[in-house]
Amino acid sequence: MVNNMNIVFMGTPEFAVPSLKALIDNFNVIGVFTQPDRPKGRGKKLGISPVKEVALEHGIPVYQPEKLRKETDFVDKLKEIKPDYIIVVAYGQILSKEVLDIPKYACINLHGSLLPKFRGAAPIQWSVIKGEKVTGNTTMLMDVGLDTGDMLLTDKVEITDYMTAGQLHDLMMESGAELLVKTINEYTLGNITGIKQDDSQSCYASMLSKEIALIKWDDTAANIHNLIRGLNPWPIAFTNYQGVVMKIYESEVLKNEASSNECGKILKVSKDGIDVATKEGILRLKTVQFPGKKPLKVEEFIKGNKLEIGVILN
Repeated sequence: MVNNMNIVFMGTPEFAVPSLKALIDNFNVIGVFTQPDRPKGRGKKLGISPVKEVALEHGIPVYQPEKLRKETDFVDKLKEIKPDYIIVVAYGQILSKEVLDIPKYACINLHGSLLPKFRGAAPIQWSVIKGEKVTGNTTMLMDVGLDTGDMLLTDKVEITDYMTAGQLHDLMMESGAELLVKTINEYTLGNITGIKQDDSQSCYASMLSKEIALIKWDDTAANIHNLIRGLNPWPIAFTNYQGVVMKIYESEVLKNEASSNECGKILKVSKDGIDVATKEGILRLKTVQFPGKKPLKVEEFIKGNKLEIGVILN
């Protein structure tokens, strides 16, 4: 029976948790591989990954190699427990061919984009930053490349105009778990086979950094709005107001042309937001944060703070 499949799961962050829980509910998870415990917070105490937390709650053996492809003891353990499948969801390590060849059926990866678009580390965020209207999850047979394996199944998720990367992440991690269970069932029964990716249609979703979060006001209002959405909840887009960092959590594109004003110029401040000139259109900043303060709607912020019209943000 399909539900008797022995599964080794490899994953680390919150995105992987619904998938692990779905596999526990539907199959026999015999081991979990996750990244080593890392120092977290100001106290730098060792913290466990969300995936490890779930595994421990269910009494599933946990393995935490620093570099799986270089640590033969862990590879030998994988061979010893003889999984039917190795399932990978945001694990954070590249698997060697030796590991890929271990399971009886396949190594299957759940990736947070409609491949071959947005291969790489941050597909959900870059889908928002690039202004995509639709994205989704893809399950694929793993090979030695980076998200280059043959595709199995996909789902689709609409990206609305004001959806943040965090909101999209939460939708996709739930739908991805369902897709993963369906994929394992269908693949085991022989109902699906891999479809090769068209490499000419691929693009790369690089890791996020604070460096990309500085807003360039000589871009269009639409592009800046997408950047703000795509960097929420991390690392949060920011600009400088008179030498002070102002983080921006929420914005709105206004249709008015702003080409006659200097890019980054504050045109208006009201309870509705801070209107800023861009290369094309006006961007209204609706939720902001200054150092040492909590994020606030502009309507609340201006009750005790003043923002000057005419200041150039940079």
